[in-house]
Amino acid sequence: MLSIEKLTKKYEIGAFKQLALNEVSMTFRKQEFVSILGPSGSGKTTLLNMIGGLDRYDSGDIIINNKSTKHFKDADWDSYRNHSIGFVFQSYNLIPHISVLDNVEIGLTLSGDTQVDRKKRAMEVLERVGLIDHVHKKPNQLSGGQMQRVAIARALVNSPDIILADEPTGSLDTETSTQIMALIQEIAKDKLVIMVTHNQDIATEYSSRIIELKDGKVIGDSDPYEIKKDEPSKFSLKRTSMSFLQALKLSFNNLKTKKFRTLTTAFAGSIGIIGVALVLSLSNGLGSEIDKLETSALGEFPITISEFPQQVEFGPPTPEFEEEPLEDFPDTSAVYVYDREATRTTHVNTINDEYIDYLMAMDEAIYNEIQMSRSVTMPIYTENFNGDLIRVNRSDAGLSELPNNIDYFNDTYDLLTGSIPNDTSEILLVVDEYNRLTVDTLSALGFETNDMNQYDFNDFIGKEFTLVFNDDYYLPTDETNERFMVNQDTDQMVENGMTLTITGVARVNPETSMSIVSSGVKYLPALTDMFLEDAETSNIVQAQTDNDINVLTGTPLNDQSRKSILRSIGALSVPSQINIYSSGFDEKESVKAYLDEYNASKESDDQIIYTDLAELITDIVSTTLNTTTYVLIAFSAISLVVSSIMIGIITYVSVLERTKEIGILRSLGARKRDISRVFNAETTIIGFTAGSLGVIIAFLLTIPINIIIENLVDDVENIASLAVSHALFLIAISIVLTYISGLIPSGIAARKNPVDALRVE
Repeated sequence: MLSIEKLTKKYEIGAFKQLALNEVSMTFRKQEFVSILGPSGSGKTTLLNMIGGLDRYDSGDIIINNKSTKHFKDADWDSYRNHSIGFVFQSYNLIPHISVLDNVEIGLTLSGDTQVDRKKRAMEVLERVGLIDHVHKKPNQLSGGQMQRVAIARALVNSPDIILADEPTGSLDTETSTQIMALIQEIAKDKLVIMVTHNQDIATEYSSRIIELKDGKVIGDSDPYEIKKDEPSKFSLKRTSMSFLQALKLSFNNLKTKKFRTLTTAFAGSIGIIGVALVLSLSNGLGSEIDKLETSALGEFPITISEFPQQVEFGPPTPEFEEEPLEDFPDTSAVYVYDREATRTTHVNTINDEYIDYLMAMDEAIYNEIQMSRSVTMPIYTENFNGDLIRVNRSDAGLSELPNNIDYFNDTYDLLTGSIPNDTSEILLVVDEYNRLTVDTLSALGFETNDMNQYDFNDFIGKEFTLVFNDDYYLPTDETNERFMVNQDTDQMVENGMTLTITGVARVNPETSMSIVSSGVKYLPALTDMFLEDAETSNIVQAQTDNDINVLTGTPLNDQSRKSILRSIGALSVPSQINIYSSGFDEKESVKAYLDEYNASKESDDQIIYTDLAELITDIVSTTLNTTTYVLIAFSAISLVVSSIMIGIITYVSVLERTKEIGILRSLGARKRDISRVFNAETTIIGFTAGSLGVIIAFLLTIPINIIIENLVDDVENIASLAVSHALFLIAISIVLTYISGLIPSGIAARKNPVDALRVE
C-alpha cells in the first residue's frame, strides 16, 4: 500500500517561487485504478514524479507498506523505482538504438536477473501486450500504439506493485487510445495504477477512483481510503546494479547508429597509437638486429682477463671544510680544489696458479678455448733474403701461441697448404681473409719488401727459424754469475739453438666472424712450456732469483719490475692476459657466472675483474637505441593526449545526445554510477577501436617500411616488427587514456536530474 502524508514541494528559480504541492495527503489501495485530474500547473506530474521517486519532496512523507521514505538515500530510491514502480510515459521514452526486446529487458538487467530469465519474462509480457512478433524491431519501426505497448511491457516486466502513467494516450488517436486504456484497466485488476490525465471522459470511463488537484491541493477524491497504521512494514529493498557488460552493450548499440562519427573519432585517436607503434616496431626490429649481432658476431668476442692495473674512478670526494659531498653543477661561485688521484683506485688482477687451476676446471661444454697470452720473450732468429741472421721481432712477426684446443682452431680456420704443427719444431703461418701479410711481418720473417713482391705459399713452406735458449743467449759478465749480458756471438747462439720450420699456411674460414688468432707466425703452447722449463734452470734465472737487482742493468727491483724482468728472460709462466671463447652466446652467461663464483669468496682486492667487449658494445648501442626510442615515443605521445581530450569532448556531446536515455535509465532504477558506467563503456569501446585501428594501420605500414629499408640496407630484413606484447600494451593504453578522458563527461551524466533529463526532446 502507498500513503502520502502532507507532501510539499516548492520550486525556486531565482526570485521566482512556486508551490507545486501544498501538504497533499492521500492513501491508495493495493489494487485500484486511480486517475489524477487537474488543470496545467495543478501539481499532477509533480505528484507522480514524487511517487515514482524521480523527484524529492521538501516536507511530508511517502509511506510504502508502512515504511517511511524520509530517510531514503539515492540507492534506496533507485531500488524502489526498479522493483516497485513501472512508468508509462506520454512520449513512450524508449531507447531508440536497441530492440524492442532489449527495451523491455533493460529494467531486469538492473535487477541482476540472468539472461535466460530476462528473456523469458520479457517475451511473456510482450506476448501479453500483443507484440510477440515485433521483438527484434527497433522502436522507430513501430506505430505510436505499438511503442506505448512496449512502454507498458517494460513497466510490467519487473512485476512492480505500482504502475505510474503520465498521459499515456496523449499522443495517440482515439482508437489506439481505447486499446491502450483497456490494457491499463486490465493491469489495474491486480496492481495499483495511478494515471495523470487531462481527459475527464477517459478518467470517468476507465478508472475506479478520481482525485482532483488544483493549485497543489487535493480538492476532490471520489473513493478515499484510510490505511491501518498499526500494520507492520513489509517493504524491503533490493539493490540495483548494471553490469559493465550491459553498459558495453548499450553503448555499442548507440555507437552503431553513429558509425561514421565513431570511426572518425577512433581514427583520430589512433594517430598517436600509430606513431608509438611504428617507433616500437623499429626499436623492436633494431633490438633484434642487435641481438643477432651480439649472438653471431659479438658472441664470438672473448671474455678478457688482463693482468695489467685498471684505473677505477669513484664519486666526488668531500672537499676539506665541507660536510657533504659535492653535487653536479652546484649553484655556487665557490671553486673547489681536488687531487685527481684521490678519486681513483687501482685494481690489479693477480693471476696465479690457483686461478689458472680454477679456470681449467670449468665445464668444457660452455667454452671452446681458454687462450692464455704468456708474454714469454723467446729469442728467435732467421736468415733474411741476403743470408744475414736477424732477430725476429715478436710483435712484427705476430709470434704467438696457437690455441690449446687445436680442434677448435681447425673448426674456425682453413688450412690452405701444408700441415698443422704437431710437435714443437713445427710452426704455422696465418694470413688474413685477403691472404695478406703486412710489410712489417714480411720484413720480420726475412723476406724482401722493397719492391713489394708478391709471394706464393710455397715461398713460406720450409722457411726455418732458430730458437735460442737462455744459457746461450745470456752470458755472465764475470765469474760471480751475478751480472749478465746478451751474447754478441750470434752465429754461436744459432748453432746451439733449436730449428723451427713453417709447415703450413692457414686462414680464418668465411663462416667465422671473429678471429681467435691474428696473422703471423704461430707455434704450439708446448714450445712455450719447453722454453720455460729450460729457463727455470738457466744461469740467469737462478741469479735473478737470488738477487734483488736487475741482473742485466743492475737497477733495484720492486714487485712489478721483478715480474717484468722475469717475464723478459722467459721465466714467468703466469699469463699476462687470458681470453675465454665461449661455445655459444647463451654459454657466455654461464662462463661469466662461473667467473663470478670465484670472486664471491674473495676480498675486493683479490677479485679478478673480467671484461666482455661484446656486452660493452651492445650496452652502448642499446642505451642509445632506448634513449632515442623514449624521445620519439614522448613526441608521439603528445598526439595521444590531444586525441584523448578530443574524445572527452565527443563523449560530452554524446551525453547531451543521450540525455533522455539517462532519464529513462534513472526511471528504471539505474544508479548514478550505472549512468557513469554507460559512458565509461562508450569511451572504452572507442579506446579499444582506436587502439586496434592504430595497431592494424601500424602493422600494415611496416610492410612498405621493411621493403624500403631492405632495398637500402643489405642483409637487413623485417627491421620494423611490432611485437604482440607491444600491440596489446598499446591497445590497453588507448583504452585507459580514453577511459580517463571520459570521466568528466560521465560524471556530468551521472549528476543529471532524471526529471529534467526526461523532459529533453
